[in-house]
Amino acid sequence: MIKDNKGQISLEYLLIFAVSLIILIVFTLPLLQLGLENTMDVSHSLNAKSELSKLSNTISQVYAEGQGSKHTVYLNLDGELNLKISASYISATVKLSDGKNREIKLYHNSNFNSGSLFLEKGDNKIIVEWPVDSEKMIIYKKY
Repeated sequence: MIKDNKGQISLEYLLIFAVSLIILIVFTLPLLQLGLENTMDVSHSLNAKSELSKLSNTISQVYAEGQGSKHTVYLNLDGELNLKISASYISATVKLSDGKNREIKLYHNSNFNSGSLFLEKGDNKIIVEWPVDSEKMIIYKKY
């Protein structure tokens, strides 16, 4: 009778493949997680910048139209933002997944007094207005 060693060779190949696959997973999963966190940080930062750009353009438009002008802008944010508003720019700080902060600053034309505005995650209705017979523009959040 002839002995058949093909079953043992197949089992050895399967064990080598399984060990190789486990080693590959152990090294690639942390890199994958880091890559996903960085991608999400970029996505949140770009979303915030895009939404603040809408607001900045609306502010400039109200300023260009003059007294009596009023515009409403809808912002949809991925996270909470605290806006700092001045006569020449708006800025916000986005918190990244590693605990660091990234500041977004957009310039516009206006005659605002310095102030701040808190925006919640999700939909926000912002009104930019330059009332008749008023020296300064106002900005507020409508609930």
